[in-house]
Amino acid sequence: MSVGKAAVKVVRLGRISYRSALEVQQQHIKQHMDSCSTSPNTLLLCEHEPVYTIGIRQAPYPPEEEQRLKALGADFFRTNRGGLITFHGPGQLVCYPILNLACFKKSVRWYVCELERTVIKMCSTFGIEASTSPDTGVWVGNHKICAIGIHCGRYITSHGLALNCNTDMSWFDNIVPCGIVGKGVTSLSRELGRDVPPEEAIPKLLEAFTEQFNCTLTYN
Repeated sequence: MSVGKAAVKVVRLGRISYRSALEVQQQHIKQHMDSCSTSPNTLLLCEHEPVYTIGIRQAPYPPEEEQRLKALGADFFRTNRGGLITFHGPGQLVCYPILNLACFKKSVRWYVCELERTVIKMCSTFGIEASTSPDTGVWVGNHKICAIGIHCGRYITSHGLALNCNTDMSWFDNIVPCGIVGKGVTSLSRELGRDVPPEEAIPKLLEAFTEQFNCTLTYN
């Protein structure tokens, strides 16, 4: 291992329900919070069954709206991450970094910016010109390709990013993604005009992450 570089363990959860992924995140967070633990920094990679999730600004989403979305065949969760409503489902690569920012830089703003830069760098390897905007996330023009919503307590991060690979984009038609009116969503597949599954994106995302966060990866 290179001197001065933090180690990050990659854990692939496969296709998993949102509830189960929350439980896994909480297990890793608890290990970090336990002063007797030497829990490693971890990247949890997964795909979810169809689910709509909302962040800490929940006012626009009354129970009636929750029932409408559930009737479409998706689950619905209110979470403690930042941001408004988004969709997770098959064909979307979800990455939950459970990191102690003391190993990197104790700045939530820096952390979110590094996540954005990681995705931008990954997109460039596909020949896609992505960028940030005043709205959180990563964009291709006026279309969001990757949503970012994080939680950070005592400098331990949770939640993370959701990259649209070959997602069924029609799920987004039922909401205003991330509460941003007048902008759309896109995916790697839509931008490239071919099928790009999460498996193709994973190694490129991990490579970009190691470069952006100056870390080394280990695998379980």
